[in-house]
Amino acid sequence: MQIIGTAKCRETKKCRLWFDQRGISYHFVDLKKRDLSPGELEALARGGGGWDALIDDQGKAWQKKQLAWKEYNPQEELMEDNSLLRTPVVREGKEVIVGAQPDAWKKLALSLK
Repeated sequence: MQIIGTAKCRETKKCRLWFDQRGISYHFVDLKKRDLSPGELEALARGGGGWDALIDDQGKAWQKKQLAWKEYNPQEELMEDNSLLRTPVVREGKEVIVGAQPDAWKKLALSLK
């Protein structure tokens, strides 16, 4: 299992704590230290509801790029700038959960047992 986000992201911290408290092991991918490859992003889009679902339209990167006022291609934007990714992203195989969704994490955790 992977948790993708940044070490300073509040929602990612909550996600990691949730899995830690339940003794569920995971590999943390810090987007500040490593960008996702195009193939990884495509896998997230396939499993996580498409490219639009991956864009964090509430984040600092979104505001900085002023994407609310532009027409854009979410795939191109994410490929160019991983900081636009809505975090945390929890991935187990083809299952992808985008954003803070404790109920979905619980369902995934139960399927692992």
